[in-house]
Amino acid sequence: MTRTTGAIGSCAAALALLCALPLAARAQTAPPPPAGSATATPDNAVLLTVFLRHDQSRPLAELNAQLAKQGFYKAFPPPGIEVVSWNVVMGIGQIITLRLPATRLREVNRVLEDTAWGAYRTEFYPTYDYRAVGLAEHEKAR
Repeated sequence: MTRTTGAIGSCAAALALLCALPLAARAQTAPPPPAGSATATPDNAVLLTVFLRHDQSRPLAELNAQLAKQGFYKAFPPPGIEVVSWNVVMGIGQIITLRLPATRLREVNRVLEDTAWGAYRTEFYPTYDYRAVGLAEHEKAR
């Protein structure tokens, strides 16, 4: 390969990259869907298990004061998000399972980032409802 051919190829690759960048930037900055605009249906629902792990280096009263200051209980859960379960697990913190449309996942994440961080370390586990399938398989196996 000659020096000229290599330079032309490099220029073409750089040009292709520059053309693609605005598209990628637009895709990442698209506005989220309006908050509360979708409801969970069997074809779009996901379950989201959220672990809110306590900061055990601080007393509970201090954590609760921080949550109140940040507006945690006012903002969480967002309107229209179904709370399936909400448990306190000793030594861990809170474990919350929500049912929501997949399109609202970002909204739930942002509420927790804005209101729970600092008092809790968060972990998220998206899942789907397998109960009917599992029970059907159990019955079939009997």
